[in-house]
Amino acid sequence: MLIVTSDTIPGKKITRVFGIVRGNTIRARHIGRDIMASLRNLAGGEIVEYTKMIAESREQALDRMAAAAKELGANAIVTLRFTTASMMDNAAELLAYGTAVIVEDDV
Repeated sequence: MLIVTSDTIPGKKITRVFGIVRGNTIRARHIGRDIMASLRNLAGGEIVEYTKMIAESREQALDRMAAAAKELGANAIVTLRFTTASMMDNAAELLAYGTAVIVEDDV
């Protein structure tokens, strides 16, 4: 599945548009990660526990979005975007969305 943030793909033409597809995940912070993050916050530097959690969330949202596009018969997603929202204390949603399309080589 080809996934891009642009409206078009160089060398390809969009032959069919299916519409919006999305994938999301909601994650809650973990007490163990919070303790390590608090300690790192005192010392300064990257909070690796949260970096890893966000990276995993982003990949899961992308995988779910790509699966939704495949179910429609798409072979690409254009205009990929990410957004986040707070769901409750200590939990947030990460949403990936874009437009499912069929692309073919531009001749």
